[in-house]
Amino acid sequence: DPRFVQMELDGQPRPMAAIELVAEEPVRVVDGRLACCDGGDGALGHPRVWINLDEGKPESCGYCGLRFEMKPHHH
Repeated sequence: DPRFVQMELDGQPRPMAAIELVAEEPVRVVDGRLACCDGGDGALGHPRVWINLDEGKPESCGYCGLRFEMKPHHH
């Protein structure tokens, strides 16, 4: 169907653009073993989720992809 054939690809959205933008965001360092993410921006965010950081490596939010890491604790 010619109505759905895209001839001008420069004007089309790039499917990886959002992933690339999230990857440019710095890892958020938090105190404690849990991070809370709601996507920010109030009503434009997503449901609040809690992210377990016990593994000792950055973990991503399942909704928006923002990464969180627990602040190192020195004993």
